[in-house]
Amino acid sequence: MTIGIDCHNLEGRRTGVGRYLINLLSEWSRLKSEHRFFLFFKNEIPGDVPRIENFRPSILKTQSTAVFMHHLLPKAAEKERLNLFFSPSYLLPIRISSKIKTAVTIHDISYEAHPEWFSWQNNILLRLISKHSAKKADFIISPSKFTKQEIVKYYPVHPEKIFIIPLGAEKKFKRIEDCQEINGIKRKYKIKDKFIFYVGSIFNRRFIPECIKSFAIIARKFPEYQFLIGGTNYTHPFIDIESLIFSINRELKREAILHRDYIDESDLPYLYNAAEAFIWLSSYEGFGLPLLEAMACGTAVITNKAGSLTEVVGKNAFFVENPQNIEEISKAMDVAIHNKLLRSQLREAGLKWASEFSWEQAAKKTLEIFSHEQK
Repeated sequence: MTIGIDCHNLEGRRTGVGRYLINLLSEWSRLKSEHRFFLFFKNEIPGDVPRIENFRPSILKTQSTAVFMHHLLPKAAEKERLNLFFSPSYLLPIRISSKIKTAVTIHDISYEAHPEWFSWQNNILLRLISKHSAKKADFIISPSKFTKQEIVKYYPVHPEKIFIIPLGAEKKFKRIEDCQEINGIKRKYKIKDKFIFYVGSIFNRRFIPECIKSFAIIARKFPEYQFLIGGTNYTHPFIDIESLIFSINRELKREAILHRDYIDESDLPYLYNAAEAFIWLSSYEGFGLPLLEAMACGTAVITNKAGSLTEVVGKNAFFVENPQNIEEISKAMDVAIHNKLLRSQLREAGLKWASEFSWEQAAKKTLEIFSHEQK
């Protein structure tokens, strides 16, 4: 079987979709498969893309994502006589031939459930093309039961063509005992002692201003603590995170809250390990991979019960009932960093829970679906 894959999310700085795809490719490269994979890129082939005989990467040469997806990909798919085309990121090419089977991963449909969180341009792109893609696709991959329910709720698609395949934590996310290496990474991010950690794109639904204000209460009582926030600000309507951080740091007369637009992927395992707790609150998530990664590193997590989050963490977290309540978030932070017995219990339970998820399983199940569709 010949499988074509839209790989442009692997180029440049990677976020969730890029990390999702590179893990699938890495696992598929280890399988003894007769399938041929045609990997399509816009401008460059990253160095970590596996180089094996049945992976055939090509650069379609364009700066425009729209031209790449809706003009060049359909032409490439027909040229290579694909049996199946796979998009790991919400959207299929509009003009792809009906003779080619199609698969798309829809990680969430927050743009349908909460269009107010997105600009009108993104709403047009995501809502119209994603709906078209869901209807056109021969099958849809969803990372959670919650996302499958949402797809069925908002799109006229049959539930039987939606397959739930949870994500996994890479093997590098594990307990690390090398204190010297961990301390070096902490210095890189200006962390002086103990800290709470968040990593992920900053959206309105993730309650980052509430987390910052809640941490300010902790920071006043415990000056040895800092809060590291890693992620680009994509809030809409815009929330001035930088001004809020500056104001609180000025009041505290120290750099208590640190923000980086991007955390180097190689640093993530060390930061998870070093953190006293990892916090990820959200009113809507298709999966929430950083929570799983943090648990795989043996880090206690603070979260709430919206969307798919309980599918990701089970019962193994410090839970916040109301993520808009600053006092409640602050209390959860306080318990997470000072109740050592409970934190230890949740760390061990989280490690065991996270071990049930793997990219190997996700890759095998995805390829089984591709193969099944061709029978």
